[in-house]
Amino acid sequence: MAAKNSEIKLSIELDKNNVPEKIKWEAEGGQSSRLADAFNLYLWDSLDKSVYNIEMWTKDMMVDDMNIHFFQSLMQMADAYKRATGNAEMAAKIKEFAYEFGEETKIIEIKK
Repeated sequence: MAAKNSEIKLSIELDKNNVPEKIKWEAEGGQSSRLADAFNLYLWDSLDKSVYNIEMWTKDMMVDDMNIHFFQSLMQMADAYKRATGNAEMAAKIKEFAYEFGEETKIIEIKK
């Protein structure tokens, strides 16, 4: 049986200075294209034992929104790490850092 392929498409609209103005993405079998203000793509190369990444955000992305984006990304990375490794203790430490980040950037209330 042939392997199934699936595509995720990114389309970046740049201004005259090559700064992103719009980011559109579409996943095969999903809804029509959607807009985003930022994305981080990390790819693991097992031969080089290194990460390749693309990080992009629109020029209209607000700092508070970027803080929320990173907080939520850290939380999701902790969940993914736990699913991938089964290491609940380290995943909890990643989340602990995420909460500290959220408190420092004032996107979540400080624990009392």
